[in-house]
Amino acid sequence: MRRISTAAMTVTAVAAMMSPATASPPPKRLAVPPPTGHHAVGTAELHLVDETRADPWVPESGPRELVVSMYYPAAVPVGAPRQYLTAREAEILLAANDLPEIPPELLAGTRSSARVGAPPLPRWHGYPLAVLSNGLGMPRATLTGLAEDLASRGYVVAAVGHNYEADGTAFPDGHVTECAACGPGLDHVLLSKVRTADVSFVLNRLTARDSPYALLIDPAKIGLVGQSVGGNAAPLAMLADRRIRAGVNLDGRFWSPLPESGVDRPILLLGRESAHTPTGPDPTWPESWPKLHGWKRWLSVDGAAHTGFTDNIALMDQAGVTKPGTMPGARSMELTRAYVAAFLDLHLRGRPQPLLDGPVATNPEVRFWP
Repeated sequence: MRRISTAAMTVTAVAAMMSPATASPPPKRLAVPPPTGHHAVGTAELHLVDETRADPWVPESGPRELVVSMYYPAAVPVGAPRQYLTAREAEILLAANDLPEIPPELLAGTRSSARVGAPPLPRWHGYPLAVLSNGLGMPRATLTGLAEDLASRGYVVAAVGHNYEADGTAFPDGHVTECAACGPGLDHVLLSKVRTADVSFVLNRLTARDSPYALLIDPAKIGLVGQSVGGNAAPLAMLADRRIRAGVNLDGRFWSPLPESGVDRPILLLGRESAHTPTGPDPTWPESWPKLHGWKRWLSVDGAAHTGFTDNIALMDQAGVTKPGTMPGARSMELTRAYVAAFLDLHLRGRPQPLLDGPVATNPEVRFWP
């Protein structure tokens, strides 16, 4: 099995806790919990090439290439359902995470709600844009549940496929790359710089006049939501690009310390209670907290797993391979969706959000710090 660090925890973190003897037979079909908003969701794939940068992980491959999965409010739910992963992506992901009991075709065939090419629902001033950045080793597809939910609530969503940073990234021409950045000796400072540059490049392309999304996006309302190392990159990307009005760190250690000048825009920290409390095993959150000078919240979720802020636990629950005692994936996704959407609605739309004012009885798992 491949080495796993706290920066690159994927479904292996779940698999390592399972008992093969008690694992349930895989179901006939896995499904991402349906979105909760009132809009239908359309989707499309973008292949973007940054001619100004060589790829930092595989320089001989040429310019930096990204695949971006777009989600948006659709006028009508027509078109084929979006493929969750290609068969090859699923094979690579499952092999990297030592999950031989799950057939690749089962994971690849996961049912989701977005429809390919569905006509977008026009909006006069455009929709807020939420950029999603996955954890190291994690394909962008593992943030599908969050992406679809935000789109159903009236956001355009760009899930960035950071090339060579995931266990399987398929390009439109059919070639698939693996995670060259994963492994011992990872340079976290370089990784943060690459993520920051990737996000700014994607923003440039999506908001350009010739972008097919230019009229759908309100460029004054942009948020960045990252999980794990994507969460680490969120405030750093905000420092580098002031177009990003608000940022979310989902259970990401701050591998690259924030400068003393800090961040002056809204930040939400949402993580596992087992790791992210003021006296927990990750000291980088309490160290970074005083450097967040804008609106801020620090929330921990009791019982959540590192990958519970993605689709992984919800899908592994359905496959019967998660550890008893871990928060059910469907509940973890419900909480992630609710708090991320509330944060973005407050800071990108100006809508009051009592959910962020303090603990609520309906969510006893969520604790506010400090």
